[in-house]
Parts: sequence; C-alpha cells; structure tokens
Amino acid sequence: MTGRFRSGLSRRLGRATAGCFVAAAVGGAALLTGQAFAARHRRYAQPELGLALRATVGQADAPPLRLVLLGDSSAVGVGVRRLAETVGGQLAYLLAEGPAGRLVHLSSVGVSGSRSADLATQVARALLGERPDVAVILIGTNDATTLHRSTDAAACLGVTVHRLRAARVEVVVGTCPDLGAVRAIAPPLRHLVGWSGRRTARAQTLAVLTAGGTVVDLATEAGPVFRADAGTFCHDGFHPSADGYRVWAHALFPAVAAAATMAARHGRPR
Repeated sequence: MTGRFRSGLSRRLGRATAGCFVAAAVGGAALLTGQAFAARHRRYAQPELGLALRATVGQADAPPLRLVLLGDSSAVGVGVRRLAETVGGQLAYLLAEGPAGRLVHLSSVGVSGSRSADLATQVARALLGERPDVAVILIGTNDATTLHRSTDAAACLGVTVHRLRAARVEVVVGTCPDLGAVRAIAPPLRHLVGWSGRRTARAQTLAVLTAGGTVVDLATEAGPVFRADAGTFCHDGFHPSADGYRVWAHALFPAVAAAATMAARHGRPR
C-alpha cells in the first residue's frame, strides 16, 4: 500500500505540476497579448508638421559640413517641437560651436515608423543633389518592438551603410536604444522588448562594421540615463524628450565629429 500510495502521489504531483506550468504559460501569453494590444493602441507623440527638416547652423565663414539623418521617428524628432531640440539639431549646434567650428547644413530624410527595410528609399533621397559629408542613421526600434528577425533587419542596414560608403559618405549608426527603459510598455512585455532590442543592436553592430560604418551603442551609452530619469522621455513615455535627444546627441557627437574630420581630410569633390 505504501509503495502504491507513493507512486500515485508522485503521478498526481507530476500532473499538478505540469498543469501549473501550462496554466502559467497560458496566463503569461494572455498577459503579453493584452499588454501588446494596449501598447499598440496607446496615444503616441506625432511628428510636428511645422518642424523644419532642413536648416543651416553656424558661422557663414566656417568650413561647411553637410549632415543628413536617416531612420525612424528619432531621426525626425518626434516628441519635441523645435529643431534645436531634435538629435539632429543638437548635433548641428555641437558641431558649429565645437573646436572645428563648422557651418552645418542639416537635413533629415527619416520617416516616423520606419524599419530597416525602409532605408533604401531614404538613401535615394539622401543622395539626391549635393552629397552629404556625414550620414547619421537611427534605426532598429520598430524592428525590435515588432520582434522582426534581427539578422534580416541588420542585413538591410548593412546594405544601406554600404551604399552610402560607396558614395563616399561617412556613416555613423546609433544602434537600437535600450528599450528596457521605455515607460510606455509595462513588464513583462517591456523585458521581452528590451531583450529584442539588445539582440537587434548586436546584429546591427556586426553589419555596420562589416560595411565600413561607425557604430555608437546607444543602449550602453545612454540607457542608464533613460532608466534613471523619466524626464528623458516625452509625454508618451516612448519617444525621447529634448533632454533625451540631448543625451543621444552627446553620445553620438564624438563619432560624428570624427566622421566630419575624416570627410574634410578626404576633400572629396562635389
């Protein structure tokens, strides 16, 4: 009796444990689905229609530099209202006021909501007319939040960098930021999206370096600040605020300044 009792108890405990795992899995999937639905239908900041996508910053007699931004909403400046608050605007001011004192001709061909597969059209637009000296690419968030295959997204980014480098444009890529810091998405979905962002950033780094570009790891350089300070996000808890874009601009600036110096050293014809 004792042996049969222990055997029966073991089976019941096994079934109960398996049932708990199944229930937890189903419950977890339902929770993630609900959070994903809420995240998709949240009211997010929209691009400011009056935000200039072209501007000239600096002294008229300073050496000129053509700087173009490609990518998603962060390349456009969603979350802020003035050009000077965007990451491109803040980079332009840093370049104009820095030791080299550049006259920065700034433009952006970024499109809010873009994924890496959308960069091909942006490259064509960036190369119209006078070629840029330096291109800054901010992409990956929408690939990561939709759990897009990181290798596919990175391959598209690598092709983009290669096309720009073939046109003798210096390229700096800010990899996917720390999505684990995003306040618009609740845990545990935030943890999943954060993991996807890290995976995307790793794949981006390899693709960009292989194609001859420069990488700035935004998650490492800026992530701790975004996690600690809610003020780095705009009102929607997803897009950066002016302070958040400033953090990114300062993280990107050393690489962008080095790229500008390299472009001037090459002295490539127009």
